[in-house]
Amino acid sequence: MGAHVFSGGFADPAVDAARAFRTVMSVLARPGEVQNLAGGEPPQGLSCAAGTLLLTLCDPETGIFLAPDVDRAEVRDWLTFHTNAPFVSAEEADFAVGGWYELMPLTQYRTGTAEYPDQSATLIVESSVQGAKNAILQGPGINERAEMALPDIARFQHNATLYPQGLDFFFTYGSQIYALPRSTHVTPKG
Repeated sequence: MGAHVFSGGFADPAVDAARAFRTVMSVLARPGEVQNLAGGEPPQGLSCAAGTLLLTLCDPETGIFLAPDVDRAEVRDWLTFHTNAPFVSAEEADFAVGGWYELMPLTQYRTGTAEYPDQSATLIVESSVQGAKNAILQGPGINERAEMALPDIARFQHNATLYPQGLDFFFTYGSQIYALPRSTHVTPKG
């Protein structure tokens, strides 16, 4: 373990975690709205937003799956030191993080059950930039409609048909985050 493991956590854990949690809940409540999420300084391989999100939501009972593009010793050591969350397979994950194509197929993640729809995975999709808005969103938390950049609209349309089961998604790039909960209906723009 290198010295990098001990740095990059929240400077004031109680305050920073509360602030980050408020941002996370806000983007879930307002699908497609981009907000700044900072506070954590993860090692190379994770964006600031993804690292801060994992610091905020993960603990020793939260299984994390790292897709091949982010699965590095430095990332594992950093997450272990700051969250003590176990690393698990995609099928067991509470949170999965990585690039869109590295997280495929979506069918490997838990979508909950009829009795416990909340026992599903949340995917944190890492990107280097936010793409062009190609999807129209409608549903809870959206006043009429919102627009969002999505990598594969058909997969999100299918996910919405599983509601109340299904996957929830966070999209992160740099210190920016936006979300797409399973309750959101997606149609192509244009």
